Amino acid sequence: MSRIVLRREIIPGKVYALVVDAPHIAAKACPGHFVMLRVSESGERIPLTIADADPAAGTITIVFVVVGTTTWLLARLQEGERIRDVCGPLGHPTHIVPREGDVVCVGGGTGIAAMHHMAKGHVQMGNRVTAIIGARSADLLLFEDELRRLCHKVIVATNDGSKGVHGLVTDALAQYIAQQPHIAEVIAVGPVPMMRAVAEFTRPLGIPTVVSLNAIMVDGIGMCGACRVRVAGEVRFSCVDGPEFDGHAVDFEELEARLRAFVSQERQSYGCRCHV
Repeated sequence: MSRIVLRREIIPGKVYALVVDAPHIAAKACPGHFVMLRVSESGERIPLTIADADPAAGTITIVFVVVGTTTWLLARLQEGERIRDVCGPLGHPTHIVPREGDVVCVGGGTGIAAMHHMAKGHVQMGNRVTAIIGARSADLLLFEDELRRLCHKVIVATNDGSKGVHGLVTDALAQYIAQQPHIAEVIAVGPVPMMRAVAEFTRPLGIPTVVSLNAIMVDGIGMCGACRVRVAGEVRFSCVDGPEFDGHAVDFEELEARLRAFVSQERQSYGCRCHV
C-alpha cells in the first residue's frame, strides 16, 4: 500500500494531483512511464502516467480527472491515507536523445501533467523545449507555472479565448511552426481527438510526431488485450509496446471507435457511485 504524502485539488471537484510515497517506483521512473493503481481490493485497475518523480524523496506525482467510479474514489482519499495497489513503472520510457531544433510538447487536459515529465526529460538532456498547452478556458489549464519554470517557451491556447491563443492547440502549433521552421519533434499527450488532430497537422509537414496512448489500458501487462491498437497496419499493445507510438502510423479511426464502446456502462457505474 502506498501512502499519499500530498493531495492537491487543482480544479475543484474535478482534477487532483497526488504525491505518493513509492520509493521503488521513483528510483526507476522515467518520462513516459506509467503506473497501474487500484483503490480497493474489489476495485478496477486504471493506468495513470507519472507526471513527475523525485528519487531522493522516494515519491511520484500522479494527476487525474474525475471521470468515473475509480477516479471518484481516488479523489476522496486524503493525505496520510493509502492507495491499495500502485504498480510500476510500466511501459517504455520516452525516447530522449539530443535534438537539433525545437522539441515541441503539446498537451491537453490532464495530458499536460504527463507531458510535463517528458518535457522535463528533454530539458535535462539539453534540448530546447517549447510547450503548447490547451484547455476550454483559462481556469482549466494545468501545470502552466511548472512548465514556465522548466521550458524555453510556453504557449497557451484556450477555446474561449480567455488566455493566450483563441482556439485549439493545433492553432497555436500552426502559428508557432510558421515562425519556427526548425522543429525536431512534436510530442502530443491528451485526449485522443487532440492527439489525432496534432498528428494530422504535422503529417504533411514531415515532422516526427509521438503520441501517448495510455488511456486505453486495462491490466497494464499485455494479458487482457484491451489496449490493442493498430500501428502501421500491425496490432500492437499500448501497455507493453508503448504507451508512445508514431502518431502518423496510429489508426485513430479504429482507436476512437473502440474507446466509445463502453461509454454507456461507464456512465451507469459512475452515476451509481458519485452521489454516495
